[in-house]
Amino acid sequence: MGQQIIDLLKYHSAIILPLVKNLVVAIIILIIGLSLSKGARKLIHKANSRLSQSDGTAIPLLQTVIHYGIIIICIIIILNIFGVSTASLIAILGAAGVTVALALKDTLGNIASGIVLIFLGTFRKGEYVEFGLFSGTVKEINLFTTILETPDGIYISAPNSSIWGSPLKNYSRNGKRRMELSVGISYSDSVDTAFQVMRGIINAESRFLKDPVPEVFLQSLDDNSVKITIRAWASNQNYWNIYWEMNKTIKAKIEEAGLHIPFPQRDIHIVP
Repeated sequence: MGQQIIDLLKYHSAIILPLVKNLVVAIIILIIGLSLSKGARKLIHKANSRLSQSDGTAIPLLQTVIHYGIIIICIIIILNIFGVSTASLIAILGAAGVTVALALKDTLGNIASGIVLIFLGTFRKGEYVEFGLFSGTVKEINLFTTILETPDGIYISAPNSSIWGSPLKNYSRNGKRRMELSVGISYSDSVDTAFQVMRGIINAESRFLKDPVPEVFLQSLDDNSVKITIRAWASNQNYWNIYWEMNKTIKAKIEEAGLHIPFPQRDIHIVP
């Protein structure tokens, strides 16, 4: 048996030795490619951990693209080593890709929209956004859909293409919001007194931002009341707590100052 193997190697060495050589080179290329892929993913992860403003949404996608990109390059190099014409293979893959793209254009549209949304950073995980008829906190962004959760705990899964094709409001991005708090007083009440009450409320609330400066103004003369309004800015974290507390405070302070919050009324004159 051993002699037969030796004779086989002796008479077919011109074929076997190059084949073994190519196989060894192919294995080395594949090992190098996998090592490069692993190293690149680690570098991306480390770079992302150093960026305090990055939420890591694009990292899994970028790592996957790099991994498969390196593997495909290694396969093409290995096929060239074994004498396989990759030009025809690439042409076949291209034609197949066009066919698949036409068949799955909606799905590929979602993938393309997902990639654009992720890399442009239109919104990130944890931000509160609104588009079309939907709004909620972003829980996940993947290649096909974006997952939201509404304030009342409803799960929303939206195709990425529907988000990319719609105007979008991001309530969290700027870190602060302006609120308007209005109250109506009677026409017989003093507007100056109402202004003093509202300014006192502003000065007592330390969570209002100093810049931009809070404002108090007479917004409108309505049918049954004179509307006095506060405009003030607050951080996103404090916005709703301040808003709810201020409505209660404004009512109490207006009544404490002897001002009146009138009910809607209508005068009817009967002509005999």
